[in-house]
Order: sequence, then structure tokens, then C-alpha cells
Amino acid sequence: MRRLLLLLALPAVLLAACGKPGTPPTKGPKPGSLPSYQVNTAADTAGSPTLAAARARGHLVVGAKEDQPYLGEKDPASGVYSGFDIEIAKMVAADLGFRADQVQFKTIASANRETSLQNGQVDYYVGTYTINDNRKKLVGFAGPYFVAGQGLLVRKHETGINGPQDLAGKKVCSAAGSTPYQRIQQQYPKAQLVGYDTYSACVDNLITGQVDAVTTDNAILQGYAAKVSDELKLVGQPFSTEPYGIGTPKGDTVLRGLLDDAIEHHEADGDWKKAYDATLGLSGVPAPAPPQVQRY
Repeated sequence: MRRLLLLLALPAVLLAACGKPGTPPTKGPKPGSLPSYQVNTAADTAGSPTLAAARARGHLVVGAKEDQPYLGEKDPASGVYSGFDIEIAKMVAADLGFRADQVQFKTIASANRETSLQNGQVDYYVGTYTINDNRKKLVGFAGPYFVAGQGLLVRKHETGINGPQDLAGKKVCSAAGSTPYQRIQQQYPKAQLVGYDTYSACVDNLITGQVDAVTTDNAILQGYAAKVSDELKLVGQPFSTEPYGIGTPKGDTVLRGLLDDAIEHHEADGDWKKAYDATLGLSGVPAPAPPQVQRY
């Protein structure tokens, strides 16, 4: 129970049990380990209504996740967000002419991402947001900046689940409205699907035995597995391809193009890998090659 409470209350700090040789470090990004991003003070953002509004208010509002270890995580004490997605948001903001202290993060649940972009609640969204054709009908996407795959997280001593083929009759938890949730619903209908607003709620229920597995992108799950390595593990191989993009308002093609430029810039200059190594790389998985941006 103590581990469960710590997982909920201190998402930026790993459990003391994860201090064995070969396991990930016990904390997130160390001070000074994150790259800094040179701000383009001459950025040409003409034609983007989103960026015009951001300049008028003096800062960007970026949608993010707050419960994904090493990706998008909010410290409950300080309110500071950290992780690979957070670094992506800051590095592209620099190319748009905004300093890191001019980026305000706002937690948005998976089911509300499209709405938040459509109603102007956020300027862009960086939070393990899979690019797909259905979503492109509602919002725009820059990227991808990372490619993940759907996986399964189970309790350490689980032997009956080794892949999605073993989910029949099992309670499987994912974030309601997410791509992984929809995939289980459509392709593995014999699973007993449980949906919550956050993956941390799913992980809590897995630890306490209320569900049998948690499914989402392997990048997210590897963070949770590293945090509670003596209780949780990933099983099987990824069974999907999830290209992560930066969500934008659908009609703002200028913003989308500028973000594509920024992603390519920071992949080429090494910032992308530095950011990965200081965040998601702490889970123990080396940086892959960054994906090619797919403009449209």
C-alpha cells in the first residue's frame, strides 16, 4: 500500500525499491541534465492566428499529460512538468520565439484533446498523441517526433498474459478515448475493458489486483515498469505502431508547418537525443533513431 500511495502522490520520484544494480536511477531528470534551447527572436509567425493570440497574451498554453513517468509528469508539490514530451514542447516553442518560462502547461485528458484544440483551450498539444486519419479530420498534426507501439503491463509474477491473444476474460485497463483503448475494444472484444481518465488510475488498480493488465503505448508503460520494477513488468511485443505528433488547431497550417520545421531542426542538431537521454532514457531503453517528419 505504501508503494501505491507513493506512486500517486510523488510521480516525479521513483520508489526506494528501485535501487538495485541495473535498475533505472531513482529520480527523474537531474538538475542541469536537460538541454537548453536557443530562442529564435526573429521567428516569422505571420499568418498563424494561434501564435498571434499567444503573443498577445505573452505566453503559449500547451496541452500535456501529468501522469506519465519520463514523458509528461507533474510534480504535485511544485506544479512543475517534466519528461520527454515536455522537452519537445519547449524546444519547438523556442523556434517559435518563446522562452521556456513563456510556456504554460495544462493537463488535458486523452478524451478531451480534440476539443481543447478546437475551442482554443490550448495552442498545441504534446502528450503521446498518436497521429491517425480520423483525428486529422478534427485537428492538425506536426511530426511525428517519436514512434511507440501498444504494449501490456502486468504484475511481476503474472504468467498467464504474454500478449493480446491472452486477454479473453481478463480485466484490461486503459485511458478512455485513447487509441489503445479503442484497439482493445475493436480487435479483442473478449477482454473486459475498463476505462479511466488517467493511466495512473489504471496502474493503481493493477497493483491492487482490481485489473489484470494495463495497456497503452510501450513508451508510457516502460516508465511505470521502471518506477515499480519489483511489482510490475512489460510482456510480449508491441502490437501496433503509434506515431506521436504535436496536435494543432486544424485550420492553422502555418503553425503546423513551423512545428514540422522545429522538429526537424532539433532532431538534426542533437537536442532531440539529449532530451530523450535526460528523460525517457532514464527508464533504461536507449534512444531510437528519430522518425522522419511526414508533412501533409
